[in-house]
Amino acid sequence: MLFEDVLGQEHIKNHLTQSVENGRIPHAQLFVGPEGSGTLPMAIAYAQYILCGNKGGENSNGNEACNLKFKNYSHPDLHFAFPVATNDRVKKHPVSSLFLEEWRELLKEQPYGNLFDWYRKLGVENKQGQIGVDEAQEVVKSLALKSYEGGYKVMLIWMAEKMNTSAANKLLKLIEEPPNKTIFILIAEDEEQIINTIRSRCQVLHFPPLAENIIKTAIVKNYDLQETEAIKIAHQANGNYNKACDLVFHDSEDTQFESWFIFWIRSAFKAKGNKAAIHDLISWSEDIAKTGRETQKQFLHFCLSFFRQALLTNYNAQSLVYIETKTEGFDIRKFAPFVHGNNILEISNELQDALYHIERNGNSKIILTDLSIKLTRLLHKKAD
Repeated sequence: MLFEDVLGQEHIKNHLTQSVENGRIPHAQLFVGPEGSGTLPMAIAYAQYILCGNKGGENSNGNEACNLKFKNYSHPDLHFAFPVATNDRVKKHPVSSLFLEEWRELLKEQPYGNLFDWYRKLGVENKQGQIGVDEAQEVVKSLALKSYEGGYKVMLIWMAEKMNTSAANKLLKLIEEPPNKTIFILIAEDEEQIINTIRSRCQVLHFPPLAENIIKTAIVKNYDLQETEAIKIAHQANGNYNKACDLVFHDSEDTQFESWFIFWIRSAFKAKGNKAAIHDLISWSEDIAKTGRETQKQFLHFCLSFFRQALLTNYNAQSLVYIETKTEGFDIRKFAPFVHGNNILEISNELQDALYHIERNGNSKIILTDLSIKLTRLLHKKAD
């Protein structure tokens, strides 16, 4: 992975390459950034810079054989750990080493991909993956061996917030005092979900969302789009290059989420004193409950984002509104007055509570039905 293939984040690139050239590489680092900001591509480029002894701020002028191994993400001293779950092929004790083929495919096709893309690749959208204690044992074993090429070893842990407590406790001592020339790079979207004892042992680097201009330039270059179309997509992507790529291919799950959301709020508006609409809400809850938990979580995050956008529209902060609805007959400007300072906090809290319970394997049908009934009340709440 060349640094020039990592979009934007120039200040972070400079910091990382300088730390290597000055011989001041922290043994444990945590890269934190929102989806599509480039944390994973940057971590791989950084690992390549370290392992291949590259100089001058780019991965093309060091050990040529070493750089070639990185093209297939198959360098023997680069180790990966990521969330996994059982699927049709792996029936029990899933660990990252059993899914390396799929992982390398994802890195080649979607280096900016998110957790949902990864679960789709594994065929486990109905399950919640994790980095468990079996994975922690594999990490300990692989790092106990000497490095293949006699230099550094790099352990890259993607979506580190999916590490359960048992795994985190097992790795704690190793992250605090790793073997000589062993480097941990943890990647996360939500650092608050990583236990404090792990976080406190890492040097944290925060990645901002990508600028619209950087996304626009990248999709014009990579997908040969007209500039006007690229500007529109870059604005809708809201700093997320993965979402921009989905929008280019019309492959964004947001289209499905939007139709679910609009049916939901329309039914919620009608439900006051209308039995038929209550039945619609219950049927809707049953339909969403049949999808996988990861899909449900993605959808609830979409709902949170949609309500925030409606609030910004209501208060005329148009420069911050990036959402563009595609559903016929729905206008966010007409919906926006129903989302205001008197109900947005309660709506947000109810959605986050539903997320919390779904993550912990609560009954999705009950959770979503309860949320729907509460939403009916909140949307009818008057602004002060």
